[in-house]
Amino acid sequence: MIELIKIFEESLTYNEYRAHVDLLVAAGKTTGLNQSEALLEFTKLNIQRMNRLDKTIQLNPEQIAKLNQHKKTYNWLLIGDAWCGDCAQIVPIVNKVAECMEGAVDFKLISRDSYPQLIEKHLSNGAKAIPKLLMMHKDTNEVLLTWGPRPKPAQDIMLHWKENMDTITWEDFEKSLHLWYARDKGAYIINELVELLNQ
Repeated sequence: MIELIKIFEESLTYNEYRAHVDLLVAAGKTTGLNQSEALLEFTKLNIQRMNRLDKTIQLNPEQIAKLNQHKKTYNWLLIGDAWCGDCAQIVPIVNKVAECMEGAVDFKLISRDSYPQLIEKHLSNGAKAIPKLLMMHKDTNEVLLTWGPRPKPAQDIMLHWKENMDTITWEDFEKSLHLWYARDKGAYIINELVELLNQ
């Protein structure tokens, strides 16, 4: 039995998460159980990505109006890690969406390794893919909706690479993926979250 209320209480707010990651990097570490020089370098790059997105992501008035047209309140728990490139591109946008919902969302984050049974219960096509966002009832923490691990166009890039790994290198896949994120500027993620909440 997963005690979601307990897990949510132990999880970090966005600002706490960012500070936690900075402290880990200063100590030569990243989030999660796996520690390596490569994951540390990914984490350093991801801090730069998140800093940029924190400064640039804006929701338009129509998106904000759609997010606030209902009176539901949520706890949002995002399972993710600082070394994950998709998390770096997505987490600041999810945070911005939550901020725009006028107090209706309490948003927190937790490492995938902190509660392995949690990601096991919310697999994506059988995989422990992150980020995974759980949208829960504010009072009961019942999971009402989930989103992740990435927006559809980014998922399509991932699937195309997996089908063509003999001809597309991991480096070229990474370039294509992050180029898409850079060009989209969070718009697709925001719209997917808006549509999900207004189903």
